[in-house]
Amino acid sequence: MNEPHSPHHWRFFRTGGFDQVRMETADDLRHLAELDQKLWAVLACPAAGLEFDEQTLRLIDGNADGNIRALELRAAVQWVCERLRDPGVLFQPGSQVMLANLNDSDADGAGLLAAAQEVLERVGRAGAAEVSLADLADTALIFPANRFNGDGVVPPALATDEAVRALVEAVLGHAGGLPDRSGEAGVSLDTLNAFLAVADAVRQWRARAADDAAQVLAFGDDTAAALAAFDAVQVKVEDHFTRCRLAAFDARAVVALNPADTDYTDMAALPLSEARAEVAALPLAQVVPGDKLPLVEGINPAWQHAMAALRQQVVVPVLGERSTLSCAEWQQLSARLSAYRDWQAAKPAHAVADWAADDLDRLLAPATVAALTALIAQDAESTTDTSRVDALNKLLHLRRDLVTLLHNFVNLSDFYGGEQPAVFQVGTLYLDRRSCTLCLRVNDMARHAELAPLSGAYLVYCQCVRQGEAPMTIVAAMTGGDADDMMVPGRNGVFYDRQGRDWSASVVKVVEAPISVRQAFWTPYKRVARMIGNQLQKMAADRDKDVEAQSAARVTNAGSKAAAPADGAKQQAFDIAKFAGIFAAIGLAVGALGTALVAVVTGFAGLPAWQMPLVVLGLVLLVSGPSMLLAWLKLRQRNLGPLLDANGWAVNIRARINVPFGASLTGVAQLPEGSDRSLQDPYADAASPWPWWLLLAVLMAGLYAVWKQGWLTG
Repeated sequence: MNEPHSPHHWRFFRTGGFDQVRMETADDLRHLAELDQKLWAVLACPAAGLEFDEQTLRLIDGNADGNIRALELRAAVQWVCERLRDPGVLFQPGSQVMLANLNDSDADGAGLLAAAQEVLERVGRAGAAEVSLADLADTALIFPANRFNGDGVVPPALATDEAVRALVEAVLGHAGGLPDRSGEAGVSLDTLNAFLAVADAVRQWRARAADDAAQVLAFGDDTAAALAAFDAVQVKVEDHFTRCRLAAFDARAVVALNPADTDYTDMAALPLSEARAEVAALPLAQVVPGDKLPLVEGINPAWQHAMAALRQQVVVPVLGERSTLSCAEWQQLSARLSAYRDWQAAKPAHAVADWAADDLDRLLAPATVAALTALIAQDAESTTDTSRVDALNKLLHLRRDLVTLLHNFVNLSDFYGGEQPAVFQVGTLYLDRRSCTLCLRVNDMARHAELAPLSGAYLVYCQCVRQGEAPMTIVAAMTGGDADDMMVPGRNGVFYDRQGRDWSASVVKVVEAPISVRQAFWTPYKRVARMIGNQLQKMAADRDKDVEAQSAARVTNAGSKAAAPADGAKQQAFDIAKFAGIFAAIGLAVGALGTALVAVVTGFAGLPAWQMPLVVLGLVLLVSGPSMLLAWLKLRQRNLGPLLDANGWAVNIRARINVPFGASLTGVAQLPEGSDRSLQDPYADAASPWPWWLLLAVLMAGLYAVWKQGWLTG
């Protein structure tokens, strides 16, 4: 897109390796739309996950896509400049706006001023000269429950008609509600329709019983009681019929199916009652071949009351008076109750189904439902006052936060300024005697780890946990010190977020990169020392294994020789010539090393004095130079952009992190100035004489070389 030509006199400052525009005056804000976007530091950033008020970000995010783009930020700045007579107040801390600073020259501005005055009146500050976010904190005062507020939610206090209020309370009690702007729960059109759908299902369920009353209500109004009496004895009755059929099948089963004498003997010692489990566990009646169940005489005492209820409520209404019941008659009674049982199973699982039909009809009278529907619509359409208060809320949020966002979007002055952390810096990581302030939240570690190494910084990914909080992953850029002791995984540290809360941090991944030229100077020597140490450890381990194997072999050979002493005469004699050769070889090796050392020292001593420092410097550069050069080149390429791009930002510039600035982002442990320090360590390692012997050997070789040159004899 073509950028408009700006007559505004822009001012720039250079930091981070690029020119950044200054945002310091009201005119800078008014003309921001004229600034070429190619000069913006950032073109887009996420609307969540930043150390920034997310409500402000949502107010700026016009299309609610979760991203703040340059055009949306332009629109927000332009809107604020139109609403304020002096936008320069945005550069001052706080959220308060003087009413005299509100531009009421148009209808929107006049409405905003009226909303501010109304808010101040509702919170008990009528006549105040300024309004702030604190005045909007209590929504119950700003949006009383008995006034329309445009959200389409009706709390009970808004319903002046008793019948409508009863319906609102019934919906809230049995279908739930939504929070009204006043803070109270209320009924929306969706929740009302959901309640009406449940009520309609209950009515249809009841209509099914009325339409087929002969089948469903086979016992009339007493059908429910009849089903309860039937279900109370169903298992015991069917058990009795099954036992009797088995007795008819084989007479030998009669004795086994009836209680044994020992059962009665055991119960005889107990204080018996009809409620005892031992009595209830006995058969319902005496088991005899056939399919008759006594209804009056010969019934287990524990079941007499239940059987009497079955006889009066189920048997007599269908079969008339009788003293026995056959299996076929039992099944007939069961069939008559099946329709009612199915109807009960289809009962809507809602408390409304238990209401009396008259109460439900009275509550859902068509006039009452229509009145509540109209009330909801009226509240939803009453947006004039609400939109003005929303606009005031937006203005106060932007008054407090807009410049901070500009200093992290149009330029990166917060990041490079050092006075306050940038919105993407989530805290400080303390690890390995360092404090890293360039810490970013990581939502997608796989994506972040793919892009972040392009920053050229040494990165440490940590999993942070804190009791009562969801775990989070951060990445910290280490731009000072060294990384010799970094271990993955398991190295632990402490992370402090922007609120000062401490988190347990554990290293999960490291992306290696140069940290400083000083570290690169020592890197080759450390690598050689590490390689020598590893080789010595390997040689010692191999030698230990060889000694162990030889010891085991000697023990085995000793046992074999003890078992066969005749073989001892065949032992090979000590070969002194062989060992003399070994010692001669060792001597030759030592001599060769000594000769080589003498040759080096002699050659060095033969140089003019002014060339000796140059040779030493050349050797050092030969070893450390490539590593230092590579580190210097990579440190010049260190860039903030990939770290932010990996989190969904669209960084528009190459934001360098050079060595001096990197040193400010990572603090290395140092003793406080003026501190006393004792160098006496009672647990220090004992001094070894070998370095002194080595130094003496070097000096002797040097003296020998000097003597060979004839310098001592003149």
